[in-house]
Amino acid sequence: MTRALRSLSMSSISLLPEPCRSCVAWELSPDAVAETHRSGLSAFEKEVWLSGVMLTWGSAGTVVTVDDRPAAFALFAPPPAVPGVAAFPSGPVSPDAVLLTAARVLGEFRGQGLGRYLFAGVFSELVRRRVRAVELFARTKPVKGRPRSRDGGDPEPEALPDGPKACTVPQGFAEAVGFHTVAAHHRFPRMRMELSGESGWKADVEAALDRLLESIQLPLAPAREPALAGASSAGVALRNQGRPPRK
Repeated sequence: MTRALRSLSMSSISLLPEPCRSCVAWELSPDAVAETHRSGLSAFEKEVWLSGVMLTWGSAGTVVTVDDRPAAFALFAPPPAVPGVAAFPSGPVSPDAVLLTAARVLGEFRGQGLGRYLFAGVFSELVRRRVRAVELFARTKPVKGRPRSRDGGDPEPEALPDGPKACTVPQGFAEAVGFHTVAAHHRFPRMRMELSGESGWKADVEAALDRLLESIQLPLAPAREPALAGASSAGVALRNQGRPPRK
């Protein structure tokens, strides 16, 4: 299994799964979203938005591939580029932060540590750009009356309400990755991850990402073959030949 991180670009936007590929709930105002859906130009408008953000700021997302297949993704951008933030009563986003608008590991790839891999890549990229913090809007609980996912967890994004609120991540997941609440709300709290600081952010992120994997059962490493163990011991003996004895 070969996994890789790819910055979102015009050549890799096709790796985003639907409905995210053609969703513009974050990228446009509500009136513009409605008109775009009526005209059937949502996918085109997503490309226009991505192109504009790339020209003025840089890539607005990261995609994880496994054997060249899309497995996970995260989207992010400066708050002024995301009109959909107005839908959240716990806003606005802090001016020194980048807004994480969506993050997801696709169903068949869950339980393989790709959440850790994805967020480590996102944080490292944003630190390289000298971003001070990342904020997101989380959801505290599933929507009543909405079907749950096949594995019994939170509903899939397509089962949530329309608009940017459908893109929110569960609060428990955000906390496990290291985010903390900065603006409480009974449904959609705003959460923050600090990235500034020479010695603090790396330790905080690594510890938080470790917590994310606590429930994942990793296979034990295979026992060393006796022949290999003997060869290793023989190698040590050979290296010690010719050395003067210790006094």
